[in-house]
This record gives sequence, C-alpha cells and structure tokens, in this order.
Amino acid sequence: MTAATRQDDIAVRDNDRELTYGDLTLWVRNIAAVLVEQGVRPGDRVAITGARSAAIVSAMLATVYIGATYVPLDAEYPVKRREYMKTDSGAKVLLFADHEPEFAAGVPSLRIPPAPGRPAGVTPGDGAMPWHSCRPDLPVYIIYTSGSTGLPKGVALPHRSIDNMAEWQRSHSVRPDLRTAQFTPLNFDVWFQEVLGTLCGGGTLVIMPEPLRRDPIALLDWLADNRIERLFLPYVALNMLTVAAAAADSLDGLALREVNLGGEQLVCTPAVRDFFDRLPDCRLNIHYGQSESAMVTVYTLPDRPEDWPTLPPIGRPLPGCELIVDPVDQSEPEVGELLVAGRPLSLGYLNQPRLNAARYIPLDRTVHGHNRAFRTGDLVRVEDDVIHYVGRADNEVKIRGVRVNPLEVDACLLEQPGVTEAVCVPIEISEGSRQLRAAVTVDAEQGDFDAGRALAALTELLPGPSVPVSVTVLPELPRTPSGKADRKAVARTLAGMYLHGQEHPRR
Repeated sequence: MTAATRQDDIAVRDNDRELTYGDLTLWVRNIAAVLVEQGVRPGDRVAITGARSAAIVSAMLATVYIGATYVPLDAEYPVKRREYMKTDSGAKVLLFADHEPEFAAGVPSLRIPPAPGRPAGVTPGDGAMPWHSCRPDLPVYIIYTSGSTGLPKGVALPHRSIDNMAEWQRSHSVRPDLRTAQFTPLNFDVWFQEVLGTLCGGGTLVIMPEPLRRDPIALLDWLADNRIERLFLPYVALNMLTVAAAAADSLDGLALREVNLGGEQLVCTPAVRDFFDRLPDCRLNIHYGQSESAMVTVYTLPDRPEDWPTLPPIGRPLPGCELIVDPVDQSEPEVGELLVAGRPLSLGYLNQPRLNAARYIPLDRTVHGHNRAFRTGDLVRVEDDVIHYVGRADNEVKIRGVRVNPLEVDACLLEQPGVTEAVCVPIEISEGSRQLRAAVTVDAEQGDFDAGRALAALTELLPGPSVPVSVTVLPELPRTPSGKADRKAVARTLAGMYLHGQEHPRR
C-alpha cells in the first residue's frame, strides 16, 4: 500500500544508491522471482549475509514477500558462528551481498541480484508476482540470541508479532514518514523496527556507514548532514553520543525529532539531560522487549529533561500485549519476574524442546484470552500501572544480606566528573563471599580520574552494601555482539585483576 501511493518518494538510501519506493518494489520482486526459481516456498528459510545495505533490506523483503522466513547472518559475526546459524536454521538458500562467504557449502548460495533499472513506462505492478497472503503464525524471521551453552539459539517471530510492532511504530511516532537512520546490526531485533517501522510509514531509511557506530563525533556530523529525524539506539551508544554532543557549541544542525532507546536500562546522566534540553523538539522513548517477544512496553519521557528520574520506567504494554508479574516474595506482589503474553510472543526456540518447556509456559486462560507466556527472566516493579525494571531474576545481587541493584550504582557513577561509562558487577571472591566492583571509562580531556574521590561520593549517595569495593578504569568496556556492555565479561576482567592485585582499592 505504501509503495503504491509513494512510488517516487525515496525509500532507502545507502552509500551506493538511492531507491524510490517504485525502485525498491521492482528490486524486491526480482529477488523474489530468483528465490522461487530456486524452489523456495512459504515456510522455507532463507539465510542472508553481507554488510548492512539496501541490498540486505531488499533481500529480506523479497523473502517475506513469498512467505519464506528470513535468517540474518551478520557479516561482523565470526565465520563459525554464522555457519552454525545457517545450519541450525535449516536454511534452504543462502543469499550474500558482497563476497561469497566461506561457509556457503551445503546449500545453494547466490549473490543478491543487482538493483534493476526501471524501463520507461513500466511501473512496479506490471507483470508482478502477487504478494503472498501471510498467516499470523507464519514466521517472518529467525534471529539468534546468546545461549548459555556457548552456542546461539534461534528464535522464530511470526507475522502477528512483527505486523503488530510495525503498525504500532508507524502510528506512535511523531510522524509516520520520518527520515530514519539504519543504525542497528543485522542480528539485533531492533533492525526490523527500524526497517519495517520506516517503510510501512512511507519514510526514508538511511543506512549508516559501519565505522560511525564507534565514532560518536563523526556520527553527530552524519546525523546533521543526512537530516536524520529518527534514531534507534542502545543506551551505550546514546551515552557516547550525548557525551560527544556536550562538547559541541551548537546542535542546531540536527533534525532529530525522536530517539528510541532499547536493549538496556536508560540512565539519565547530566549529558543525556543536556542533549535533550538543547533539542526541545526531540522526544525520547524507552522501548522494552526481548528477542523472544518483540516490542513489549514503551515509555515516553516528559518534556522537561530536568524532571527526568535517574532510572526511568520501561512503561506500559503495547496494544495486544499482556504483562503478568510473578512475585518473588508473596509479601511484595508488585515485584517479580515479568511474563509476556499476547501478540509480541515468539513461536519459541528452534530445536530446543527442553528450553521451550522452561521459558514458554502454559497459563490458565487470562482475562484477555491468553494461555501461553514467556518468562523474561527480568525482575520488575509495578507502580501506578507503570512497569519499572529492577534487574535480572537470575542475577539477583545480595551483599551482606541486603538486595542491591547494580544499575543504581551505575547511575551514581555516571554522575561523577569524567565518567563516560560505568558497569557495577558482583564478584565472587571466595565461596560464600561476594563483593561489588565497578569498571568505568573516562574522558581523558577532563583530567585524571580519581577513583577514591568517586568512591567517597558514592558513600554519600548509596547505602553501605551498594558501594563497590573498587572502581577500575578500563580503556573500553567489553561488548556483546549487539553493542551492549557485556557485564559477564566485565566481571571476569575485574575478578582477574583482583587476583593479580591490579584494581584500585576503595581505601
């Protein structure tokens, strides 16, 4: 529908090309025809790899166009990991955008056909294959998330989940046709929100060059040069961007109207508040969900950044989503593990019957008619029908018998001069002995960071059990593949430094 009414509007732009909706439709149908010639049918799986580009977007749309299931294989992932995902997913065909990958053996592999030129007088509807009528339970994509066994696990998301998310994003944004940066890696579920939320609303998707993901100063310039209006970011990227922006004399060149944060708890640092105070026409949304349950909740922060809490809530459920709190302690029914039911729910993990039985549980039919829910593993607190994130249920931290939220420590550290990133983690010093330790990155231009002074400040902000034993400066924090701070890797690093006497002591 969008493509038919906006054929001459720009749909996708990358370093190599600019495609109108008409151009994009022709390319999608050409790729779809190639897939059909290869015997791909509704329900089959198509693996696609390559750098983020218009070609990847077109190949994904072509796969869904014929009712098949898209399996993204991020080119930044190690070869063995991509090979495992290709095999585990049961992909029938492998499409690639750049060079044929080393793991192509075992299935037919094809280069994504180039974008076609449109002959004069030909419209995208001429002689085109019909769009496949998709069932609500037909998988749109299979995305792989980290597994406790060391191997990633695949999650299948159906049309009822993704269509619900895309329609909500189109209607919730300040405008449906915003000019949106494609920032997210292929194997992060927010990629689909960027792509489908933009194209379903008639906007323009501008694919960001990969090096800018790690260069916030250059990213600021790129956002201004490309007149980007909507941005989806994990917290770590927003933090780096706002710290870089604090040094800019003016943000008048930015066209941002909406920033959507996902993946991690937002900490409203002075730099974050200052950034949005200088962009009064830009709103900040917190999005919460998992690979297993697409988009679940949203919270839009109020107009005045100075009124924002340090740790904002994650909000209220999207339409069609039902949230259930399973109390950890019956005396505190408002605090517990969050269960998700309704439209956002995935079909489950591939080839993981025992894990599915543990995480996707049956329910007595709820008031909204749902009889199945996903255990998120996240602890939440409900206040006035608003959900607040507390932490991970499987990583509950008790120090000297007192429950501690490491995110609160992170937030307080980020208030200290010179700190750009902070992660507080529990370290098992010996059996039965646990301590909190913290790692930070700092802005060298603000002078030498004083760990002792930071710890002294924390003692004035936090109860004793919440104050970490040490604060260690790292050149950079380890990351997960999606760009989040890897808390387990930080804990391993700090534990190793403790054993070798390399951490800065509290006293």
